[in-house]
This record gives sequence, C-alpha cells and structure tokens, in this order.
Amino acid sequence: MGTVTIGVSIAVPEPHGSLLQERRAGFGDPAASGIPTHVTLLPPTEVERSALPAIETHLVEVAAAGRPFPMRLRGTGTFRPLSPVVFVQVVEGAEACTWLQKQVRDASGPVARELQFPYHPHVTVAHGIDDEAMDRAFEELAEYEAHWSCTGFALYEQGTDGVWRRLRDYVFGGPVVPPQASHSERGPLPAR
Repeated sequence: MGTVTIGVSIAVPEPHGSLLQERRAGFGDPAASGIPTHVTLLPPTEVERSALPAIETHLVEVAAAGRPFPMRLRGTGTFRPLSPVVFVQVVEGAEACTWLQKQVRDASGPVARELQFPYHPHVTVAHGIDDEAMDRAFEELAEYEAHWSCTGFALYEQGTDGVWRRLRDYVFGGPVVPPQASHSERGPLPAR
C-alpha cells in the first residue's frame, strides 16, 4: 500500500485563514498556495497508508476527550536564526494546543514521535524566503489579531504535488469553554 505523509492541525477559520494565506503568498513564500493556514498539532509525518484507520480512531478519541476553547492570534514572532520562520503568535489557547499535540503524539498511540524542536504553537506566515521578505512579514503583521472558538482539529495528507488536503475533521466532545481569562489557558479538558 505504501506510505503517506500526514499532519494534524487546527485550521484557522475564515476570513482569517484566507487572509493569512494570501499574505504569505504576497511575501513570496512559494509553499503558501499548498498549505492551508493552521496551528500544527502533528508536523508532517510519514506513515503506512494501512495505519490510517488506526490513526483516525486515535484522533476520534483525542477529540472526544477535548472541549472547545478560545483561540487568539496577535502579533508576530520568529524562530530565526534557528529556523527561517516568521509567524503570528498564539496568545490565547497555547496551553490547550500543547495539551492536544501531546495527546495526538502520545507514546501509546499510532503516531508517537519525537519533535525536532520544542512545541510552540504558532501560525506560519513566511518560511524559507529571503531575509528582506521575512522582515517585511514580521513588520507588516505585527499588529494582526484574530480570535475564534476552536471546536476541533483536522487530519491532512500531503499529495505528491506538495499540496496539503484535509481528510477529516474531528470535533471536540465536551461543552464550550467560555472565553474568560480563568479558562483561556486550561486547554481542552476531558469531557465530563
């Protein structure tokens, strides 16, 4: 059956997703058109195609244990010089994203894996382009802000053309967390 490259992420909803994807393309990032705007939970991972049913079952269980949480993006950051990336920061919901990615990559699950870098939730807006364009992305989106209620995540597959396509959405099973400061960083706690 062969292997496929998958990823799990939180899609940035409209109109924010398209706007940030257009801005990424405008900065000259050639990958922009093939990567939907997202917050990564599982980076690109090669798996056997035959493992997809087990992975999907695992993701259903992760989603069922979670509940919606507030997400807020604001301002820019960068991983330079370590990695040529400029991103929009996740300023609310980061702890919940961290909890989710740990559940997705759990050692007992079908996509257990170590990360190359410590997990840091973010939305990439420029990657691997010239420094001048990276600086422009950093400056032009410094005041950017968006917020929404995160209600789930999705499984993606990268095609042979390099384009990432959504295979399936996973909706959280618990009740909505109100957008209050005391709840903003708790994460998607198990449903009761």
